[in-house]
Amino acid sequence: MTENPGRSGSVGAYFSSSRDRRAHFQTTCGEMFSRLAIVDSIDDLGVELARQSADLLVLDLNGYARPGGLAAIGHLIIDRAGAPLLVLCGYEQGGWLPELMAFGAFNYLICPVLDDDLRHAIRRTLSVSDNPAAATQQRLFDRERELRDLVGLQRGVQHAIGAIDDIDRMAAKVCHALCGFPGVYHASLLHMKEHGDLRLVAQASPDDLNLATLLGRTDHLMLSPLRDVFPPLMAVSSGRMVLLDAPEKTGDPELAMRLHDRYVRMVLALPLRSDAGNPETESVMGAICLMFDRHIPFSREQFATFASLSQFVSLGLGMSDLKHRNDELSGQLSQLSRVDQLTGAANRRAGETMLDNELRRARRYGLPLAAISFEVSSFRSSSDPYGHPLGDAALRMAAETVMRRLRTSDMLARMRGQEFLIVATHTADHDVMLLAEKLRQAIAEADLPGCGSVNVGLAIAQAGPEDGVDTILDRLDAALQRAKRAGRNHIELAG
Repeated sequence: MTENPGRSGSVGAYFSSSRDRRAHFQTTCGEMFSRLAIVDSIDDLGVELARQSADLLVLDLNGYARPGGLAAIGHLIIDRAGAPLLVLCGYEQGGWLPELMAFGAFNYLICPVLDDDLRHAIRRTLSVSDNPAAATQQRLFDRERELRDLVGLQRGVQHAIGAIDDIDRMAAKVCHALCGFPGVYHASLLHMKEHGDLRLVAQASPDDLNLATLLGRTDHLMLSPLRDVFPPLMAVSSGRMVLLDAPEKTGDPELAMRLHDRYVRMVLALPLRSDAGNPETESVMGAICLMFDRHIPFSREQFATFASLSQFVSLGLGMSDLKHRNDELSGQLSQLSRVDQLTGAANRRAGETMLDNELRRARRYGLPLAAISFEVSSFRSSSDPYGHPLGDAALRMAAETVMRRLRTSDMLARMRGQEFLIVATHTADHDVMLLAEKLRQAIAEADLPGCGSVNVGLAIAQAGPEDGVDTILDRLDAALQRAKRAGRNHIELAG
């Protein structure tokens, strides 16, 4: 306890768990009080306040380990019942402020703080207005304007989140909406991609401030040397809100200079969480970063709105990610429904669908269209009169041999067993015969696993103006049977 008997003034109480900070406060601000109690524990502070009421209570939480959470400090705030209260905390502890504001109103400073600024804050917190009615009227006016700004911000962000079909467009719209809040000079959104890759996915600024230039990269941001001092990277690491009210408080002179040169006076970073509220599955999926061109002492409502908006954005990102994954799975399922799993060729349904589509296109534009049907079998010896089914590996290699010799506009489909269909677009009579001969030779000469010698029978058909899918397939089937009866490695024209 320190007393200054000859000094008229206020009674103060100061709490800090740090001996050095208690000694520094005594030296710096002790003369501002007629009586000052300096304590090192919350319990002792409660006892002191019960014995002697204080005109000003200063809670210095810089370095406070918050044993048992913030409930004990919250009870002190409740007991103050609106009496002057000043809270000091480090910028990495900014997330405590909205938690404590749930217990009552107070002024706050972000540490480290200059001695002159601390003394000024004490005088301002203790000051009494000469015109209480005018001060109350001004507070009501400021409150109305603040709520109007917050409602506009909420509407803008909620509207932006509707664009979940395109995550980059949604992120850009969110940043643009955030820039509409008074004082916001730059807004950015960081999103955690696969394998812990934190990326800058969107940013907005009325000027040319570019976060990518500031950080020197747009991806793998957690590898940045600024990860321990730059608020949005700290928010991702800690999962807590980070409030930096002066660039020089980062402890990084170069970063502070770059922020000052770009007119940044304050930075607020909000973590984006997936499964918020579920400790077992909750994880940090990114951060929102707001840079301000002025100092703004945030109210409880402003903190609450920013926290709510971060939850909205987290939900939007989660929904967008889920939609993207669903689209990928849908594409994979669609691909599986069209592909023969053994050979990698299209399946019968996909082959018939493409043949039908190409027949329609050929009729409409007068284009040539041909189809080839072939069947592959194996002979164990030169005297073996009957072909045998190919094994899976041989069948797969035969299909790959054919696909390597087709154009990208052509299609290979496995119709049944060892029988395949080729839809050859823009292919006339002469060209389809050349293609069939090239394929016949390639398959016959292929070294297929488990096969002595290979036989391939081929049938080719040129599409006519009245041909449909069934007509083409029937013609090919009849020609293929004739090719197999004619002997090994034979090509037959469909009638």
